[in-house]
Order: sequence, then structure tokens, then C-alpha cells
Amino acid sequence: MNFVEELRWRGMLHDMMPGTEDLLNKERVSAYVGIDPTADSLHIGHLVSIMMLKHLQRCGHQPLILLGGATGMIGDPSGKSLERNLLTMEQLQHNIIAIRGQLAKFLDFDAPEGHAAIMVNNYDWMSRFSFIDFIRDVGKHITVNYMMAKDSVKKRLNGEFEGMSFTEFSYQLVQGYDFYYLNEHYNCKLQMGGSDQWGNITTGTELIRRKGGKEAYALTCPLITKADGGKFGKTEKGNIWLDPKKTSPYEFYQFWLNCSDEDSKRYIRIFTLFEREEVEAMEREHEVTPHLRVLQKALAKALTETVHSKADYEAALNASEILFGKGTAEHLAQLPEPLFLSIFEGVPQEKIPIELVRNGIPIADFLTEYAHVFTSKSEARRTLADNGISINKTKVKDTFMINESALINQKYILIQRGKKNYYIVKVS
Repeated sequence: MNFVEELRWRGMLHDMMPGTEDLLNKERVSAYVGIDPTADSLHIGHLVSIMMLKHLQRCGHQPLILLGGATGMIGDPSGKSLERNLLTMEQLQHNIIAIRGQLAKFLDFDAPEGHAAIMVNNYDWMSRFSFIDFIRDVGKHITVNYMMAKDSVKKRLNGEFEGMSFTEFSYQLVQGYDFYYLNEHYNCKLQMGGSDQWGNITTGTELIRRKGGKEAYALTCPLITKADGGKFGKTEKGNIWLDPKKTSPYEFYQFWLNCSDEDSKRYIRIFTLFEREEVEAMEREHEVTPHLRVLQKALAKALTETVHSKADYEAALNASEILFGKGTAEHLAQLPEPLFLSIFEGVPQEKIPIELVRNGIPIADFLTEYAHVFTSKSEARRTLADNGISINKTKVKDTFMINESALINQKYILIQRGKKNYYIVKVS
């Protein structure tokens, strides 16, 4: 496989230095992507860089992941308008361990020597530098004029914000030295990243040329945006995380399933391993039957299974059927409590004591006095007569009694009024 061609047809190539493609076609190349471990989970904004490393490894090269234990303590000004909060060493170490586990779902750390993914932490070498040593051995090779010319610096200095600290100004020197270090110790000749990283990456190639007398290369991918101009990977709740504690597998699945047609055509190329013929076949099918959402379903399935598991995908699919499709009471009863709560997050909830349920509650009383679905029993009875009420996905009539057999996970009762209005009663 030709790595550059693979990125090109997938829409993952933004820019590269002259000679990069020749290098990749000529020899096995070690290439790296840097990730600052500012949280104990990656989010889907990191997936573009990770997929670049995945394709690099599939094409016979060696991926390096540099976790910025040192740079994470500084903060990268690229694409930022404000300075980042600094983290403690304990926070960074915790984050690094968590991120390593997530990367292993995409990259092979046990491949044969020369192809296995390697993860390094720049704190291991940056912590040995004194300030005087750094400005003498590294800073003297890069002029202030060169650093000031970078877009990431100019935007902050000329913007309406508070400017930038010396700490952030020095970031490109630190990242540049990372590339130099990896070039010296791992024969790493290529750094990759988002297009906003071009300035930092080329500072590294310049440092390698001036300090090491060798050639190094840069390759960037486009910054991913949504077709409507919204920020990719952001929802009303914030980032879509890979950690199931931060973003449930169901929410993760729903994010991809709800992508627009235009976005899904790009995302399925960028975030999955489907071959070109498979993608083009799905695109043709999607054009004929867009209501079937072929691209979105394939995208959601592939990513949920990779990031979480096949069981999590099947549970999310089951949950979607319950909420939006033809899910049954049996499906509902099989949902684990966290998934049940995740699906119905934001649904109105009421609480009642278990004693009331044990004694039995007529459905009209339950809907008005306890669940507060209706304000009057006459309205509740009319809706029941029209077949408009379901308890736990089963249609009920005016003669129905609420008792302990109606409890999901021994504590919840799900009420559905019409097609889209849900209510939950928690019994304790």
C-alpha cells in the first residue's frame, strides 16, 4: 500500500514537504504524532491523527506516539485563543496510562520489530534539561524572527486577547526538540499532525537540519469540520470521548448515526478501514436509498465496535430500536441500568415508594397522581382508550394495574405517551 495515496483518496492529506512521498516509497519510515495528555481520555478529535498512524502501520511503516508529559505542562498555542491550564505531574501520569489503553485499540504494539507502535513521553528527556542548557543547546539554532513568523504566534499577538506568555511562545522550540530527539534516537524522519500544527512541525525539521545536519519531513491532514460549520466532535454536552465513563457507548453510537449525509461521506473515509471499493459501493447505495442511512450505520458500527466492543454496539443498536424503532418489552428488560438511564437521560422523572406499587395502582391513577403524565383522569382514560399509552413498550388499557411485575431493573417504570413522549417513574 502507498501511504500517501491512501491518505489522498480518503481526504486525509492537507500538505507535505517536498520529498516526503519519495521517502515513504523508498524505505520503511518511522513517523510520529504528538498528543498532549491534558485529559485521561482521548476524544474523537484525536481520531484523525490516530487513523493516520493506523494507515502508516498498515502500509508497512512504524508509528510513534509522543505523549507530551512535558509539553502538556505548557500548552500549545496553535489554534487556541487563550492559554491552557497547567496540569500536575500526578494528573499527567494518570492521563498517560489511560490514553495508552485507548491507543492499543487502534495500533499494534506487538507487531514485529520495526513495525510495532511505540509510545514515548517527552518528559523523559525534557525533564533532564536545565533552562540554561536548553536555550544554549536548542534555542540558539532557531531565531526569534523565525518563531515570530509562525501563524500560531502571529494570530495570538495580533488578536484581541491577552497575547501569549513566554511559556507558550517557547512551545514550538520544545516540540521542535522532540522531533530532533526522536530523529536521533528512533531514526524518526517524519512528523504528522493537523494542518494547524504545520508551524510547530516545520520548526522541528529546521532544528534537525541546523543542529543535526539531516533532512526531516512534515505531513499534515485537514482539520475536520462539520458541513454546517459546527465544530466536529462537539455536542451540547461537550466533547465525544472514547472513555465510556465520559461518553457512553450509546451516546457514542448515536453521534455517528446522526451525522448528516454530507458529513458521513467524508467521515466514513477518514475514520474507518473500509477499502475504496467498499466505500464507493456504500455511497452508491446511499444515493439510491438515503432514508436507510447506509453510510451512517456502517460508520457507527465500525467505530463503536473498535472504540468499545461488539457487545456495546449491539446494546446501542438494541437501545436505538427501543427509542426510535420497534423495540419490545423483552428488549427493554435486557438493558443494563446504566444504558437504560443513558438512553432516557433528560426524560421527566418522578419517584414513588415501593409500598404503593406492591399494593397495586390503577393505571389512570398512576398516570395522573404519580407519573404526572396527565392533569386529569378523564384525559388519561381517553388516551388509554385510543391506544396511546405504553408501559415498558407494551400498549395498555384502562383496566391495567401497576405492580411489581412492571418494574425494570427492580426500580423503573417507563411510560410512553404517543410516539415520542417518554416519562420514567423510579420506585424505591
